[in-house]
Amino acid sequence: MDLNKECSEGREGERDPLTQKVIGCAIEVHRTLGPGLLESTYQQCLAHELLLAGIQFRIQVPISVDYKGVTLDCGYRADILIEDELIVELKAVEQILSVHEAQLITYMRLPEMPTGLLLNFNVRYLKDGIRRLFPTPTFSPPSPSSL
Repeated sequence: MDLNKECSEGREGERDPLTQKVIGCAIEVHRTLGPGLLESTYQQCLAHELLLAGIQFRIQVPISVDYKGVTLDCGYRADILIEDELIVELKAVEQILSVHEAQLITYMRLPEMPTGLLLNFNVRYLKDGIRRLFPTPTFSPPSPSSL
């Protein structure tokens, strides 16, 4: 399954002001620090930039799983949740893999967030490490009556 195509087809050109502001803050962090540091460093510095920009956010936000009517804390955490509408997942890896995109899509689907940003700071130019993702509708298994 091609997650990037699944998640962004037809919406790649869309831009919203909040996402653009967050990307601007991330570019400033990358411009100042460059690649090669730990993800936690980029998280703290991006949080500082968001604060300076007046953007509301929370870091390491728990994401629960609803399973058969029970809400479970399974240890999932969104790196940064922006104004309760945008999840930002940070990486400092050699390259973004499909598993990283799948992780963000899962984090977006559980709390039903409309947009996600995957930011890889371990690149020469941050523009090469940015992925905007949009979840597709959740898979619904067939009802027992239709089997």
